[in-house]
Amino acid sequence: MDISQVEGMSAILDAWEKSGNTDLRQLAYMLATVIHECNKTMQPITELGGRSYFDKYEPGTQIGKNLGNTVKGDGVKYKGRGFVQLTGRANYQKAGDKLGVDLINNPDKALEIPVATQIMFKGMGEGWFTGRTLGAYFSHTVCDWINARRIINGTDKAITISNYAKLFYAALGH
Repeated sequence: MDISQVEGMSAILDAWEKSGNTDLRQLAYMLATVIHECNKTMQPITELGGRSYFDKYEPGTQIGKNLGNTVKGDGVKYKGRGFVQLTGRANYQKAGDKLGVDLINNPDKALEIPVATQIMFKGMGEGWFTGRTLGAYFSHTVCDWINARRIINGTDKAITISNYAKLFYAALGH
Protein backbone atom coordinates (compact mmCIF):
# COMPACT_ATOMS: atom_id res chain seq x y z
CA MET A 1 0.00 0.00 0.00
CA ASP A 2 1.43 3.43 -0.89
CA ILE A 3 0.84 6.65 1.05
CA SER A 4 -2.08 7.77 -1.14
CA GLN A 5 -3.85 4.46 -0.49
CA VAL A 6 -3.35 4.96 3.23
CA GLU A 7 -4.69 8.53 3.01
CA GLY A 8 -7.78 7.37 1.12
CA MET A 9 -8.41 4.50 3.50
CA SER A 10 -7.91 6.77 6.53
CA ALA A 11 -10.42 9.31 5.17
CA ILE A 12 -13.01 6.59 4.65
CA LEU A 13 -12.42 5.11 8.11
CA ASP A 14 -12.61 8.57 9.73
CA ALA A 15 -15.92 9.23 7.99
CA TRP A 16 -17.15 5.81 9.07
CA GLU A 17 -16.40 6.56 12.72
CA LYS A 18 -18.36 9.82 12.48
CA SER A 19 -21.30 8.18 10.68
CA GLY A 20 -22.57 6.24 13.67
CA ASN A 21 -23.09 3.14 11.51
CA THR A 22 -21.95 -0.02 13.28
CA ASP A 23 -22.54 -2.66 10.59
CA LEU A 24 -19.00 -3.56 9.57
CA ARG A 25 -20.34 -5.54 6.61
CA GLN A 26 -21.53 -2.24 5.13
CA LEU A 27 -18.11 -0.66 5.68
CA ALA A 28 -16.40 -3.71 4.17
CA TYR A 29 -18.68 -3.47 1.13
CA MET A 30 -17.95 0.23 0.67
CA LEU A 31 -14.20 -0.42 0.88
CA ALA A 32 -14.55 -3.22 -1.66
CA THR A 33 -16.45 -0.87 -3.97
CA VAL A 34 -13.66 1.70 -3.72
CA ILE A 35 -10.95 -0.90 -4.43
CA HIS A 36 -12.82 -1.89 -7.59
CA GLU A 37 -14.13 1.48 -8.79
CA CYS A 38 -10.86 3.33 -8.14
CA ASN A 39 -8.48 0.86 -9.75
CA LYS A 40 -7.06 -0.18 -6.36
CA THR A 41 -5.80 3.37 -5.60
CA MET A 42 -8.17 4.05 -2.65
CA GLN A 43 -8.33 7.58 -4.09
CA PRO A 44 -11.22 9.25 -5.91
CA ILE A 45 -10.51 8.97 -9.64
CA THR A 46 -11.97 10.02 -12.96
CA GLU A 47 -13.48 7.34 -15.17
CA LEU A 48 -10.94 6.14 -17.69
CA GLY A 49 -11.49 6.59 -21.42
CA GLY A 50 -10.91 8.97 -24.29
CA ARG A 51 -13.48 11.60 -25.24
CA SER A 52 -15.19 9.31 -27.76
CA TYR A 53 -15.68 6.67 -25.05
CA PHE A 54 -18.10 9.01 -23.28
CA ASP A 55 -20.28 9.44 -26.39
CA LYS A 56 -22.33 6.52 -25.05
CA TYR A 57 -23.46 8.88 -22.25
CA GLU A 58 -24.56 11.69 -24.57
CA PRO A 59 -28.17 12.92 -24.83
CA GLY A 60 -29.94 10.91 -27.51
CA THR A 61 -28.50 7.61 -26.29
CA GLN A 62 -30.41 5.34 -23.93
CA ILE A 63 -27.63 5.49 -21.35
CA GLY A 64 -27.48 9.28 -21.62
CA LYS A 65 -31.23 9.51 -21.18
CA ASN A 66 -31.09 7.20 -18.13
CA LEU A 67 -28.35 9.40 -16.63
CA GLY A 68 -30.35 12.59 -17.16
CA ASN A 69 -27.86 14.04 -19.65
CA THR A 70 -29.66 16.76 -21.60
CA VAL A 71 -26.98 18.98 -23.16
CA LYS A 72 -24.46 18.00 -25.84
CA GLY A 73 -21.19 17.42 -24.00
CA ASP A 74 -22.86 16.13 -20.81
CA GLY A 75 -21.43 12.65 -21.45
CA VAL A 76 -17.83 13.72 -20.92
CA LYS A 77 -18.63 16.56 -18.50
CA TYR A 78 -20.50 14.23 -16.12
CA LYS A 79 -18.36 11.13 -16.60
CA GLY A 80 -17.66 8.92 -13.60
CA ARG A 81 -15.78 10.53 -10.72
CA GLY A 82 -15.03 9.86 -7.10
CA PHE A 83 -15.04 6.70 -5.02
CA VAL A 84 -18.21 5.30 -6.64
CA GLN A 85 -17.83 6.81 -10.12
CA LEU A 86 -20.75 9.23 -9.87
CA THR A 87 -21.99 9.49 -13.48
CA GLY A 88 -24.55 11.60 -15.31
CA ARG A 89 -26.06 15.07 -14.93
CA ALA A 90 -29.00 13.80 -12.84
CA ASN A 91 -26.70 12.05 -10.35
CA TYR A 92 -24.39 15.08 -10.08
CA GLN A 93 -27.44 17.29 -9.50
CA LYS A 94 -28.89 14.96 -6.85
CA ALA A 95 -25.57 14.53 -5.01
CA GLY A 96 -24.84 18.25 -5.18
CA ASP A 97 -28.28 19.16 -3.86
CA LYS A 98 -28.06 16.62 -1.02
CA LEU A 99 -24.56 17.77 0.00
CA GLY A 100 -24.91 21.50 -0.70
CA VAL A 101 -22.08 21.40 -3.25
CA ASP A 102 -22.34 22.79 -6.79
CA LEU A 103 -21.39 19.67 -8.74
CA ILE A 104 -23.19 20.80 -11.90
CA ASN A 105 -20.82 23.72 -12.49
CA ASN A 106 -17.88 22.07 -10.72
CA PRO A 107 -18.06 18.32 -11.41
CA ASP A 108 -14.41 17.84 -10.38
CA LYS A 109 -15.44 18.58 -6.78
CA ALA A 110 -16.59 14.94 -6.76
CA LEU A 111 -12.86 14.10 -6.75
CA GLU A 112 -12.21 15.86 -3.44
CA ILE A 113 -11.88 13.22 -0.74
CA PRO A 114 -14.43 14.76 1.69
CA VAL A 115 -17.00 15.14 -1.10
CA ALA A 116 -16.28 11.72 -2.62
CA THR A 117 -16.60 10.12 0.80
CA GLN A 118 -19.97 11.74 1.50
CA ILE A 119 -21.24 10.82 -1.97
CA MET A 120 -20.31 7.21 -1.26
CA PHE A 121 -21.67 7.03 2.30
CA LYS A 122 -24.92 8.88 1.68
CA GLY A 123 -25.41 7.62 -1.86
CA MET A 124 -24.97 3.96 -0.94
CA GLY A 125 -26.82 4.37 2.34
CA GLU A 126 -29.81 6.23 0.89
CA GLY A 127 -30.00 4.59 -2.54
CA TRP A 128 -29.13 7.60 -4.69
CA PHE A 129 -27.71 5.64 -7.63
CA THR A 130 -30.12 2.77 -8.33
CA GLY A 131 -32.70 3.12 -5.57
CA ARG A 132 -31.06 0.24 -3.67
CA THR A 133 -29.42 0.76 -0.28
CA LEU A 134 -26.75 -0.90 1.85
CA GLY A 135 -29.44 -1.74 4.40
CA ALA A 136 -31.30 -3.83 1.83
CA TYR A 137 -28.31 -6.16 1.54
CA PHE A 138 -26.80 -5.95 5.04
CA SER A 139 -29.14 -5.93 8.02
CA HIS A 140 -30.03 -8.06 11.04
CA THR A 141 -31.69 -10.58 8.72
CA VAL A 142 -29.78 -10.20 5.44
CA CYS A 143 -26.20 -10.57 4.30
CA ASP A 144 -25.93 -10.60 0.51
CA TRP A 145 -22.40 -9.81 -0.62
CA ILE A 146 -23.09 -10.52 -4.30
CA ASN A 147 -26.36 -8.68 -4.93
CA ALA A 148 -25.15 -5.63 -2.99
CA ARG A 149 -23.47 -4.63 -6.26
CA ARG A 150 -26.93 -3.53 -7.41
CA ILE A 151 -26.49 -0.45 -5.20
CA ILE A 152 -23.98 0.90 -7.73
CA ASN A 153 -24.09 -0.95 -11.03
CA GLY A 154 -26.32 -3.95 -11.60
CA THR A 155 -24.30 -7.12 -11.14
CA ASP A 156 -21.20 -6.04 -13.07
CA LYS A 157 -18.17 -7.63 -11.31
CA ALA A 158 -20.41 -8.63 -8.38
CA ILE A 159 -18.46 -11.75 -7.47
CA THR A 160 -15.09 -9.99 -7.61
CA ILE A 161 -16.35 -7.16 -5.38
CA SER A 162 -18.04 -9.57 -2.99
CA ASN A 163 -14.72 -11.39 -2.58
CA TYR A 164 -12.95 -8.10 -1.81
CA ALA A 165 -15.70 -7.24 0.69
CA LYS A 166 -15.33 -10.55 2.52
CA LEU A 167 -11.57 -9.97 2.80
CA PHE A 168 -12.14 -6.46 4.18
CA TYR A 169 -14.71 -7.84 6.62
CA ALA A 170 -12.21 -10.42 7.85
CA ALA A 171 -9.55 -7.71 8.17
CA LEU A 172 -11.97 -5.66 10.27
CA GLY A 173 -11.99 -8.51 12.76
CA HIS A 174 -14.90 -10.69 11.67
